[in-house]
Amino acid sequence: MPDGVPNTKAKVMKPLLPQGLIEAARLTKAGRLSEATAALQDMLAGQRASDTAPQARRAPPTIDGTAEGAPNEAEGVGLPIPKALRGLLDRVTQGGFSMPGVADKPAAASTVPAGQPDGAKFLAKTFSGPAGSRPYKLYVPSGYRGQPVPLIVMLHGCTQSPDDFAAGTRMNLAAEQHTCLVAYPGQTSSANLQKCWNWFNEADQHRGAGEPSLIAGITREVMRDYAVDPARVYVAGLSAGGAAAAVLGATYPDLYAAIGVHSGLACGAARDMQSAFAAMQRGGAAPRAPGGSRVVPAIVFHGDRDTTVNPRNADAVVEQSARGASLSTQSEDGQVAGGHAYRRTRRVDADGKTVVEQWVVHGAAHAWFGGSSAGSYTDARGPDATGEMLRFFGEHPHPAPAPAG
Repeated sequence: MPDGVPNTKAKVMKPLLPQGLIEAARLTKAGRLSEATAALQDMLAGQRASDTAPQARRAPPTIDGTAEGAPNEAEGVGLPIPKALRGLLDRVTQGGFSMPGVADKPAAASTVPAGQPDGAKFLAKTFSGPAGSRPYKLYVPSGYRGQPVPLIVMLHGCTQSPDDFAAGTRMNLAAEQHTCLVAYPGQTSSANLQKCWNWFNEADQHRGAGEPSLIAGITREVMRDYAVDPARVYVAGLSAGGAAAAVLGATYPDLYAAIGVHSGLACGAARDMQSAFAAMQRGGAAPRAPGGSRVVPAIVFHGDRDTTVNPRNADAVVEQSARGASLSTQSEDGQVAGGHAYRRTRRVDADGKTVVEQWVVHGAAHAWFGGSSAGSYTDARGPDATGEMLRFFGEHPHPAPAPAG
């Protein structure tokens, strides 16, 4: 999510960087994001206490790069880091340091991740269009032989990367089991210092422009280059990525058969930075989304102890998704063995088909439920969001899909 911190000029950088920051940059470049986060936490904690005072472990940063429940000068959201240091931290990316205004270089083709089956591919690509360019990763499962298959587009949260998001959600493993292609568009630090999708910018909430056009362009490029079933194209995301998924469902209902919004916000919930903080903190009524008359099926996850994105935003996503449809409500309670309890509410039509499905996870904060600690911002104690999204998507093919071109 946006941090609201102005761009810090390079002149504040000193010749000698703190050792903790150097170590964090090294770990980040190596892809060891959890260890890098811990190094930054230790460094910042050391700045706030004497060398002899006992150190209290700081809560992990939330998806917007701030501490869960920590105070902040920006309306109670974020971590009170000195602005000069915060500006420097914002520039740490997976490939090292990235200066504002300089586009991130496309990632080189990655080595085969541990445990990836023989024949599977995780490719590094770049899409360019009128609105600019974005890197993306594409997972091609070992079972793909040129037959028409589903495509899942996964939008990461702030401070994350496609590789990190793939590891945390385990979507590649699920795609291997179900023979799906998975595309992971990557936000750049030149577009947003925290690598957030700019869901809160009015210019990025319309069809044919801004980031929606880039993500849709990536989707269509994959459809052009691979055998994708146009009736089974879906988009999902976490936090800022979840909000961007809601925007894509509203602006491209002909392209995406259904959407998954995890800990996100409704399309149009904010129009600028100030309203973004307000929406994240307080939630609110669902605005009317752009788009046609089609109701895009949606599956929505949110923790009821999320202090980064108010859980009321999940209700707004549900309201926005179900608007204009005559639906009844069915609810059931459940419990993950050794984990969180939850309430699953389905909005069903007259034929008994679920149109919108909402999961409220009790006692859970701002993280992908059922995820792996190999990635950042996951909560293994929650229900399996990845599996449930794929199950929901499988139940909702597009009734009138757009052609791939």
